[in-house]
Amino acid sequence: MRIQGRRKTKAKPAGNTYACWNRSVNRIELIRLIVLNEICDDYENVDQIILQGAAKEGAAYGLTIDRRDVVAALGWLIEQGLAKAYLLSSLSPHHTELHGMPQLDMIEENFQTYFYIAKKGMEHHLSRRDSGPPLGPD
Repeated sequence: MRIQGRRKTKAKPAGNTYACWNRSVNRIELIRLIVLNEICDDYENVDQIILQGAAKEGAAYGLTIDRRDVVAALGWLIEQGLAKAYLLSSLSPHHTELHGMPQLDMIEENFQTYFYIAKKGMEHHLSRRDSGPPLGPD
């Protein structure tokens, strides 16, 4: 994770909680934070970028993050208005916002579905630097 102006705290879990940004969060909240961070600076595809980055970051916390975890986190982030889903194309219109979470049961081969942080998500993401609230209950 790239956190401007602060170092994050990485710690092994104590029970079912993890130390993250000097706060305790559960596994689901931590995955949501990691996924939100993955989509904060560019449109990203689950199978191309998000899963790989989330799995690597999760490993630093002793977590195994799989595709289902990432898809569930994205669904919750979209439901809460913190992220948006898009279809990207090289033809006009170059991006089309999707309403709600798209079906991602299968690994995409053509990489058309992308995710990007929403304004509300960016506000939350930036507030985390000041020990903002975690991303919701289980």
